Amino acid sequence: MVENPYIVDGHCDSLIHFVNGERTLQDPAEGGHWDTQRARVAGVSLQFLAAFIETRYKPSMATWRGLQLIEGAHRFIADHPDQVFLVQKKLDLEQIPDPTRIGILLSVEGGEILGEAIFMLDIIYKLGVRALGLTWNQRNALADGVGETDTQSRLTQLGQEVILRMNKLGMLIDVSHLNEAGFWHVLELSQDPIVASHSCAKALCAHPRNLTDQQLRALAKQKGLVGVNFYPRFLQETGKATRDDVIRHICHIAEVAGVETVGLGSDFDGISETPEGLEHVGNYGYLIDDLTKRGFSNLEIEQITGRNFMRLLSSVLR
Repeated sequence: MVENPYIVDGHCDSLIHFVNGERTLQDPAEGGHWDTQRARVAGVSLQFLAAFIETRYKPSMATWRGLQLIEGAHRFIADHPDQVFLVQKKLDLEQIPDPTRIGILLSVEGGEILGEAIFMLDIIYKLGVRALGLTWNQRNALADGVGETDTQSRLTQLGQEVILRMNKLGMLIDVSHLNEAGFWHVLELSQDPIVASHSCAKALCAHPRNLTDQQLRALAKQKGLVGVNFYPRFLQETGKATRDDVIRHICHIAEVAGVETVGLGSDFDGISETPEGLEHVGNYGYLIDDLTKRGFSNLEIEQITGRNFMRLLSSVLR
């Protein structure tokens, strides 16, 4: 296996398991896709930890659930200071890679946490959140998700205000799950580069959650990034997905938009199945070996596995 101490994963949903009391996120024997033990061994240096607000809490309980998840993330970090640390400022990036601890960047998956109030953005920022996915699959007060198939709506007035405020605060705008009209509207408005933290290439799998080549090129032009998702249904339309399908999407995005536009966004613990050969975070080393076999240079592999995300964060965080 090729050793690589510099893996940044742009999205996982393991936090729900911790907050619900199902797993400590410490022990592989508890099951699940992600835990600190396997992540450290695999060389994960920075993990985006998502507060995903489930549909059953929307809309009336979305803020409550989002804050509960954020509080749980802080509790997890406070309980394990020897294993993880919170990344909030550009200066914090200088600690990565830490040989003993994993950096945690808090994100929220779903603008429902804001209700219909822009001041809530400042509140979650003060609580350490540094990335926000504007929507999940449904419509909210900011925009339409990809599940709103009968509309081609751009951002609402509130959504536009959120983009400008996120730029001012230094928060990373995440367009995974956002509909295509909203994607283009965000690019019009944002002065900072943006991320699709856990998406794949539509040219290889025509799922509505994936990005067209035109979108990929637009991300590249704005110096943004897409984190390749490991969910089999986003990797191929039929049959069993394998680790090689993840490599195919990485190769396609690198070819269409440049190697500096592709990263990793596993969606571990947020997906119901995994590709064969990437069943959990401990398998990252095999993916890196595959990149070597495909002819990527050491520098390109470092970009894909971590440096691209670090460059993006360096340009957004204050």
